[in-house]
Amino acid sequence: MSLVVLVTLPPDAAHALARTLVEERVAACVNVVNEVHSVYRWAGEVAEDREALLLIKTTGERYPDLEARVRQLHPYEIPEIIALPMDRALPEFMGWLTESTSNV
Repeated sequence: MSLVVLVTLPPDAAHALARTLVEERVAACVNVVNEVHSVYRWAGEVAEDREALLLIKTTGERYPDLEARVRQLHPYEIPEIIALPMDRALPEFMGWLTESTSNV
């Protein structure tokens, strides 16, 4: 199974994390969406922040390693890590994704 993983974080940390995940082959590709406005509840208060959104493509097999690296490198106490299954995708893309995340 392949996954799209959503992660939000401060914009100044986004590109370094994206590059690390791809270099370490826990992700085939990471799209960095700059400038999302997040409204959330934290410590009993409603907060608002400017964040970046990472759209991370990986496989189910590599997900545990990806989650571990995001936890290690993410600046938040509790990072947002949401994995969504890819029900359908271009077969050639799925092959590339699997090849790009294999431990060669």
